[in-house]
Amino acid sequence: MSMPQRPLRLGTRASPLAMAQAYLVRDALCAAHGWAQEAITLCPVTASGDKILDRALAEVGGKALWTKELDEWLFEGHVDFSVHSMKDVETIRPAELLIAAMLPRADVRDKLVGAESLDALPQGARIGTSSPRRQAQVLAMRPDFQISLFRGNVNTRLAKLAAGEVDATLLAAAGLDRLDMSDVGVALEQDVLLPAPSQGAIGIECRSDDAETRALLATIADAPTMQAVAAERAFLAALTADCRSPVAAQARITEGGIALKGQILLPDGSETQAGEALLAAPEDGATLAATLLDRASPALRAYFGQ
Repeated sequence: MSMPQRPLRLGTRASPLAMAQAYLVRDALCAAHGWAQEAITLCPVTASGDKILDRALAEVGGKALWTKELDEWLFEGHVDFSVHSMKDVETIRPAELLIAAMLPRADVRDKLVGAESLDALPQGARIGTSSPRRQAQVLAMRPDFQISLFRGNVNTRLAKLAAGEVDATLLAAAGLDRLDMSDVGVALEQDVLLPAPSQGAIGIECRSDDAETRALLATIADAPTMQAVAAERAFLAALTADCRSPVAAQARITEGGIALKGQILLPDGSETQAGEALLAAPEDGATLAATLLDRASPALRAYFGQ
């Protein structure tokens, strides 16, 4: 296909990981359309979430801190499409915007950095994380752990670990892989730590009424990833979860349907409700959410707007 008349503008956060993900999107599009790299210009923005590093996201605006600036650029026509970690995208999005494609999903697991296993950590070990899910999951297994708020990009967190601020931290395997840091940490299987909904998935968003860009992005859309993430996001939406809600979910496409595992927890790990279901369609993820909420105590339901 011939090069576009002008370079297409891809909006991205400016963090090292976000830039690495933007390069993956650029390369996939150029390969699909036979373009040189110059066909796509990367337009980095420093997101609010990258500026505010001393407080938990839930205190200062939640997941919108990762998408707000990029959304404005799309609305105003400064960029043609934008790239997101799907894990950071709010469940309810503006109707004027559309996640038109997702790249094939990467490793969904979490990695433990600083120890060979959770069991190997000493009594009262300090775990650095800003994720309510990770905090609740590790406290459910080891109530003796001390949790320390850990914000910043991957290198910032690893530097804090190296400086002895904590004994261990948890990071997404996909992010480490994309930063060429696959040798860092030990992967935790899903039966140990069920990942966050949408973990490992990269989404590409454009304006809903931009048919030309939607058609271009459709060529790199990975259908199994989009189905699995849609099921996880349907589960999340039915929980009315927010940034404070400890929730995990993982969907797999099987011959019989979409196999979805889900988990909701109290922040201190003292209650966990988990289950799985085989779904006929992604939107059926809501049924697993209802099952877990039915089993949950009033205290746990309160973390999910119930």
